[in-house]
Amino acid sequence: MPPKPGHFIAVDGIDGVGKSTQIQGLERLMGELDLEFLTTRDPGSSEIGRRLRTLLLESRLTMHRRTEAMLFMASRCEMVETTIRPTLASGTSVISDRFLLANVVYQSVCEGPTEVSPDLLWQMGDLANGGLRPDLTLLLDMPAEQAMRRIEGPTDRMESRGAEYMESVRQSFLTELPRASRFTAVIDAAGSPEQVQAEIRKAVENYLSAST
Repeated sequence: MPPKPGHFIAVDGIDGVGKSTQIQGLERLMGELDLEFLTTRDPGSSEIGRRLRTLLLESRLTMHRRTEAMLFMASRCEMVETTIRPTLASGTSVISDRFLLANVVYQSVCEGPTEVSPDLLWQMGDLANGGLRPDLTLLLDMPAEQAMRRIEGPTDRMESRGAEYMESVRQSFLTELPRASRFTAVIDAAGSPEQVQAEIRKAVENYLSAST
């Protein structure tokens, strides 16, 4: 008999909300629950993904939003097929630092002729992922100006678009979240790391209870 598939949990939110810190806390929680897991990063977690991440986030190249969106999709497709699907099928859970939701909101928030609709991006994402979406998406949320004050060091291509753009992205995250997963939770990221982690723990425990 094949093993029961692992749980697929995505953590998302605008830059500066503390995803890295809270993912570390989620990893500790998974250990406490005796759940084997693998953590991935989107874009990344494959050789192709790492190269595309450099192109997308660490360069200052100008590109059309559809070009940008499809490069993110290509990176995710490779990660899904080479890492996430096999891991879940083996019974091991996956924690993903971002997933399709981020692609939809970052590439759809734009004014002018380069705008791409969220509906089209969801369709493109389902094609790239073979229909795979997380079981649970945790959205870390806080006002963009507060989040951007937390960012240290040089900004990447997305962060450099400014607070107004990032607030629009934040609102899009809240709007599009219900389409990301069967189970979702908005986590107030403005509190202390311990308070945020307590909210995450509650959301994960509620999901595990409802999914068994």
